[in-house]
Amino acid sequence: MNTKTFAISVLLSASIISCGKKEQQPQGMNQTPSLPVTEISTKDVTGYTAFPVNIEGRVNNDVRAKIQGYITQVYVDEGQVVSKGQPLFKLETNVLSQNANAAKSGVTAAQASVKAAEASVKSAQVEVDKLIPLVEKNIISNVQLETAKANLMRAQSQMAQAQAAYQQAQANYSGIQANIDFSVVRSPISGVVGAINFREGSLVGPSDPTPMTSVSEVGEVFAYFSMNEREYFDFLEETEGKNVSEKLKNIPDVELVLANGQLYNEKGKIKTVTGQINPQTGTIQFRATFPNKDRLLSNGNSGTIRIPKEYGEALVIPETATFEQQGYTYVYLVEKDTATMKIIEIEDRIDNLAVVKSGLKKGDKIVVEGMGKLRDNSPIAPQLVPFDSVTKPIKPVF
Repeated sequence: MNTKTFAISVLLSASIISCGKKEQQPQGMNQTPSLPVTEISTKDVTGYTAFPVNIEGRVNNDVRAKIQGYITQVYVDEGQVVSKGQPLFKLETNVLSQNANAAKSGVTAAQASVKAAEASVKSAQVEVDKLIPLVEKNIISNVQLETAKANLMRAQSQMAQAQAAYQQAQANYSGIQANIDFSVVRSPISGVVGAINFREGSLVGPSDPTPMTSVSEVGEVFAYFSMNEREYFDFLEETEGKNVSEKLKNIPDVELVLANGQLYNEKGKIKTVTGQINPQTGTIQFRATFPNKDRLLSNGNSGTIRIPKEYGEALVIPETATFEQQGYTYVYLVEKDTATMKIIEIEDRIDNLAVVKSGLKKGDKIVVEGMGKLRDNSPIAPQLVPFDSVTKPIKPVF
């Protein structure tokens, strides 16, 4: 075979191979995709509406000194549980004690003056009583009797003044003694001590802007959260009851997610709503109550409140089966091995499920994976898979 004949043979072979590849390529492109499909079912599911909350003790009292003085002792520590009336601080009382001793001496002197005045009144009364029968018998003139009566009135006036002075001295002493009692700063309620802002040697007084400490009653805590106007009207519309009071009673128990993401071990109850929109924030405030017997929660904590919403026998689909285009939510509905785009309306999304409001019915089959490979009215080879296998949560690898 010469060189020219060999070259022609090579070109013919390459042409045949190339034609063979071109004929095989369309055959591969026309293969029907095999995609997982599941049948829609109904389930009882619970959704949650979440709101950030601020937690406060049921009662929070600032502790301030009723008198001015230097702190000489601090009896408690931060975070300590105290009882109502328990001493928290001791203030210096040296000057008050001196004033109390002087006031007590004044009380004693005033008491002596009262006794002397009482004796003068008795003496004057005896003199009047002695002269009356003598005047009646004309033994003495009436002038002497009138003089005795005037002396009696003067003695009675002096006794009244002495008694007033005695009462004033007692009041002074009682006031100083009360201030001495105020030198021991006591807890106004039973609860937990907050931050101690002043220590030994600090000068404190009733006009201080910063309290010495605070005490919070946290056996039960309040969780405050807010709704905007739209959320509030949704709440009024969706919750059973003729009025707000009845609607609050019909709200199921709520849950509290702590700042670390953990669920608090006690459920709470929404008790009150302010009833008016805050013009500055455009929100309305709610208050939920949570038991806190172990005092795990404290004044100032934060978290998230979850209000449950029950869906009984709800039509649910895997959330991964949905996709959005131009503001609409779609799924691929499978009928006679054909996947057709279907617009649906979603009422809620819970975990890996979407609660369907409209657009599908129980028993429909939808594509759950590989939707990106499809177009409307695409033929497919459906592979039926169990519903739960698609919706079960994915376990993290690490």
